[in-house]
Amino acid sequence: MMNGKTVIVTGANSGIGRATAVGILKLQGRVIMACRDLGRAEEAAREIRQETGADSSLLVVKQLDLASLTSVHSFCQDIIKEEPQLDVLINNAGVYQCPYTKTEDGFEIQFGVNHLGHFLLTHLLLDLLKQSAPSRIVVVSSKLYKHSHINFEDLNSEQSYDKAFAYSRSKLANLLFTCELARRLEGSGVTVNALTPGIVRTNLGRHVQVPLLAKPLFNLLSWGLFKSPEEGAQTSVYLACSPDVDGVQGECFADCKPQGLLEKATDQEVASKLWDISEVMVGITT
Repeated sequence: MMNGKTVIVTGANSGIGRATAVGILKLQGRVIMACRDLGRAEEAAREIRQETGADSSLLVVKQLDLASLTSVHSFCQDIIKEEPQLDVLINNAGVYQCPYTKTEDGFEIQFGVNHLGHFLLTHLLLDLLKQSAPSRIVVVSSKLYKHSHINFEDLNSEQSYDKAFAYSRSKLANLLFTCELARRLEGSGVTVNALTPGIVRTNLGRHVQVPLLAKPLFNLLSWGLFKSPEEGAQTSVYLACSPDVDGVQGECFADCKPQGLLEKATDQEVASKLWDISEVMVGITT
């Protein structure tokens, strides 16, 4: 049970994030929904309260646009000012295979939201997490990380852009971030672990083009073969609350079990270099 525990879930208004919020509320936890679109988030919160019986004190909605470093700073300032403790941070929000666009700070949107936004968010909330120890950070990645690599010469995809590669690269960055953060958190009382949820029926793939004639077949297959958001959220909820992972550090899970990763996702030299460059990109001075 999660009685008395406060959990932030980014992107909690739909898909896996929404199902994760519901799962934590059902365990008596308190959830802060960190969402870009306040209107959609408030609507989702109303539905979740009806579904779970949670009152407004247990389900809080806050605006967070991970495509804006200013928004990330503002969100974290509010959390630090208002919250005496933070037990779990779930970095769940993501964008998938978008056409080439940039964040307001000039980053390629998938790298900017999926990696850099969460990188800064975690950095700014780390002191509160340490004060609340034992506490946890959960990073949602994807098995699609396998189809990419980190090209330090073109992190912003200005030389070339492939939307599928850019998504995979952002998910590889999530795993490298987990690897390096785990090393830095040893002995702090804060753990960080990643997960790959599998193929889930969500609106994440709204930018993926399916031919009109193939859509009925695609929809039929997705219902038969893809996980529901509730199934996709099981590992997120498990990593947030299970005593089985007390003290577990720097692992990646799938279906609530540890999974092996390709060497490129655990390369300490690459992870450290990506960390240093990410600090510069988001303006962290140490």
